[in-house]
This record gives sequence, structure tokens and C-alpha cells, in this order.
Amino acid sequence: MYNAGAPAGSLWEETAPALANGVDLGANGDETCDVAIIGGGYTGLSCALHLARDFSMNVRLLEAGPLGWGASGRNGGFCTLPPMGLTFDRLIARYGEEEARRFISSQVEATRFVRAFAQEEGMDIDPQGEGELHVAHAPSRYAELEHERDLLSGKFGIPARLIPREEVAAEWYDSTEQFGALHVEAGFGLHPLRFARGLAAAAARAGAKLHGGSPVTRWEREGRSHLLVTPSGTIRAARVVVATNGFTRSPMPAALSDNIIPVMSNIVVTRPLTADELAAQNWRTETPCANTRNLLFYYRLLPDRRFLFGARGDLTGKPEDGLRMRRFMERRLGEVFPGWAHVEITHSWRGFVCMAARLTPSLGSLPDDETVFFALGYHGNGVAAAPWAGRLVAQLIGGKKKISDIPAPVRGEPRSIPFPALRRWYLRGALGYYRFMDL
Repeated sequence: MYNAGAPAGSLWEETAPALANGVDLGANGDETCDVAIIGGGYTGLSCALHLARDFSMNVRLLEAGPLGWGASGRNGGFCTLPPMGLTFDRLIARYGEEEARRFISSQVEATRFVRAFAQEEGMDIDPQGEGELHVAHAPSRYAELEHERDLLSGKFGIPARLIPREEVAAEWYDSTEQFGALHVEAGFGLHPLRFARGLAAAAARAGAKLHGGSPVTRWEREGRSHLLVTPSGTIRAARVVVATNGFTRSPMPAALSDNIIPVMSNIVVTRPLTADELAAQNWRTETPCANTRNLLFYYRLLPDRRFLFGARGDLTGKPEDGLRMRRFMERRLGEVFPGWAHVEITHSWRGFVCMAARLTPSLGSLPDDETVFFALGYHGNGVAAAPWAGRLVAQLIGGKKKISDIPAPVRGEPRSIPFPALRRWYLRGALGYYRFMDL
């Protein structure tokens, strides 16, 4: 999973235009800069763009693989909210209504920022649908959606409409795990690698220097400077941004690398569906959908009528376990959508979602070194949150924002995880519990 030289094997890699010449400068040499960014996904690219364009800073970005190689180039393309593993009730109970509203409001703005930015930059990101459909996978979950609607529309001011099973079946789609839904009017679907490469091109135009194929193997201090050593050279920087999300490992600071949990997410995509096949499930929408399972299924119809189906699972990253997950997902796709049980799967891939103990993202600077900034931990929903976070970190570095401007639910380091070496066992136990709760 950490082999940055291996392609993800995604549909996105086949259908995204190549980067323009000169955007990815390739392996770095010995350079000095104002800010070095580790990680070439949405967070790092957005941060690089805004530092170079808005604050005229000398920026060097280091990415282990090709730009957008990680989660930014292989996710499901859900530009939706929120980037957390908490329920809205728990968010309010932990941080209070005011800070919870500030956080959720920032994420609604994040979805709008992505769409507006793509339009301003002339990016063709294949935007689809309006909002997101949260689907009750069992009759008992419909009442939970009713409560979610009341919170979204009442406390957070986000339009949300509860739709009974019969109306969903007639106007949206039907399946064996559809018992009503909640339509949330925030977000849309997009082509994730088109967006990542568009961000990279915009950052390069702004003057940021982007280096793919430049993994950081050592991180040292020399006086006030950070020295980031790669196989091809050393970057000397006054400040560093860690934007590695689920791929955060040593030599990143232990406060970050030891306290995030990489969780595997898997996607399969079908061949294009015929009109008759779509009619078999009465599929009528381009709106992204996710169900109410703790180990959720997320799915949407793509512009060429392929069907994307995603799920959590797999603890090892081994090729044989990847094949096992593909077989599991092919079977479950046919069980949830029986009319498509015979449809060929043409693509399958996987990657890391970044989880943390407090179940919200982490943004800020290290308490013991305020020249090291970070933004990570999007809990499987970073398409909107990550570019927003990258921009916010750039504004912190540029002096336009203060740490207190970060909403409390995402402010500061990840919560410490006892005995980090046991994280896979913690995850194994959590997955077992969630599978039981989904029965």
C-alpha cells in the first residue's frame, strides 16, 4: 500500500488528462524555501497554491509518488460533508452548539469552494448531482434519519428533506437495502483525479514548485531550519506543512504518525449500464449516495453510466486480501442491487482513509514547534475538507488567520493513542463491533 511507484489501478487514472508539462518537476535537488509541504494531495496542493498565490512565498512540495497518487486520486469523488466519525449529537455534546455550528458551516463552505474554484480555474471535474442522499439500509434506521434531518435543518441551517421508501423507489432508485432516505442539500460528485491535477496545475501557475517522486526519508533540524532529505537532495525550509493524511509515517513527527489510524477503503466500478439495466433498479439520479451502515456502502452513477460502489474493509493491504475484498464487494453489489448481479466489474482499487481517536480532523501547528503545521484526518470525507484545510493552513502561515480561527472540533493535534503499535488490533476490534451493529 505504501509503494508509491505502483499505480492505484483506478478508473480515474484512465480517464484524467495528464498533467501539463512542467507542473510536476520530478525529483528535487538541494533547495532552500520559505515553506516545504510534505504530501501532494488536495491538502498539500491547496496549501501550496494559496501560499504562492496569496502570500508570494517560495514553496516546495514533496510527494512520494505522482502528484495526487494517494487518497486524493483514488477516492469515490464525494464532495460532501461532514469529515468526521462523530454523530451530530456527539459533536454538539463534546464541543457545544456554537463550535459545532462553526465547524459544520465551514464544511458547507468547503463544498462550495471546490465547485467555485474549479469553475474559476476552468477545471473540467465532471460535477454531478446536487447534495447527497443518506439511505436507510434497514427499516429501523429511518427514524435516525428523521433525527438527523431535524438537527441539520434546525441547528445547522442546512436544508434536508426526509423521503419515504416509496418515493425514493419511484423518483430516485430502489434496492434491497433502501428503506427511505434523507436528501442533504450540500455537496456533489466529481472526478477526483481531474480535481487533484487541476489543483496541481493551478499551484504551479502560481509559482509553487511541485516534486513528485520525492519521498522524505529523513527530517533533521539545523538551527532554525528544517532539513527534509529525499533520495535526490535536501530541502531546507523555515517552516514545514505535514499533509500526508492516511499515509503519515516516520519520519513525520510521532505526535502525528503515531496517532492516526489508516483504514482501508475499497471501490469497484462496473462497465457502463444499459437503459434496461438502469430501469431494473429504477435508477434515476446522479446524486451521490451513502447508506446508514457503520461500515457504510457509498455509491453513485458516473457520467458514462458506470456504477461506482465502495466499502470499508481489509486490514492487511496484502494482494490476496485485496482480491478477497473485490469478491466480497461483487457479491454485495449483486445482493443490494439484484438487477445488476450479472454486470461485469471493470475496475477495482483501494487506499487509505485516515481516522483518529477523536473522530475529527486535526489542523494547527505543533505545540513544541510552531514552525511545523499539519492538516490531516478527514475520516473518509476529505474531497471538500482537504482543500479547505490546505487553504486555512496557508492563511495561518501567511498571518491572515490565527489558531483560534480554526473551529474547535478540528483544532490541534490528534488525540494520543495508547500503545500505537497495537493500532491494527484496535481497528480489528472496532470493525468487528461495527459489523455486529450493522446486522
